[in-house]
Amino acid sequence: MGANAIVVGVGASAGVGGALCRRFAREGLHVFAAGRTVEKLEALAQEIEGLGGTLTPVVTDATSEADVIRLFDTAEAAAGPPTIVVYNAGNNQFRPLLEMTAEFWEGVWRLCCFGGFLVAREAARRMVPAGGGTLLFTGATASIRARPPFTAFASAKAALRALAHGMAREFGPQGIHVGHVIVDGGIDGDQLNSRFPQFKESRGDDGMLNPDSIADAFWALHRQEKTAWTLELDVRPYKEQF
Repeated sequence: MGANAIVVGVGASAGVGGALCRRFAREGLHVFAAGRTVEKLEALAQEIEGLGGTLTPVVTDATSEADVIRLFDTAEAAAGPPTIVVYNAGNNQFRPLLEMTAEFWEGVWRLCCFGGFLVAREAARRMVPAGGGTLLFTGATASIRARPPFTAFASAKAALRALAHGMAREFGPQGIHVGHVIVDGGIDGDQLNSRFPQFKESRGDDGMLNPDSIADAFWALHRQEKTAWTLELDVRPYKEQF
């Protein structure tokens, strides 16, 4: 049984999820990557194996309690309790409020918040008996500021932030380091660049966050000594207005 990481919300290699998997694998952790698309997970596994690491793809719907429990059971049976767990799943969908259906609102909340609860609960259930671990959440500008047409997304990310804060106070004394990382700015990854290719050009050089640099920040939180834990960390490009 060796050190292992579970990353929930892994898509294309060029994204935060992929960057987290590479960073953890580089540190010698066996990574369990959870996402919805088997082709993307398998491609990332091949990439990481080519770099000398190991990764197990686990197709997972983060909003399904049964799927999340199966993910953790699979990882624990293979490698023991998780060393670090990251909830990185999200769907930054936007729409004017009067055009939102109930299904749209609930769908955003289920992935951005409810899935975070399911993953966090299963992580805590395994980390507490093991004596500790690291549980990190990927936040966004919307975690602390709501603007239209991102109201649904902001409400869900703010709720995820509240979950992280509550868990830090509940489980910190039991040895679990809970952290929330606010990613304040556009991420230079596959999702944003494919949906809004003009965004990167409008930001200019160094105007977007490098996914690998974001992953470095997550790793730094994990490596903190327990007498000086950080609950919340924000990262943004040096030229970002905030």
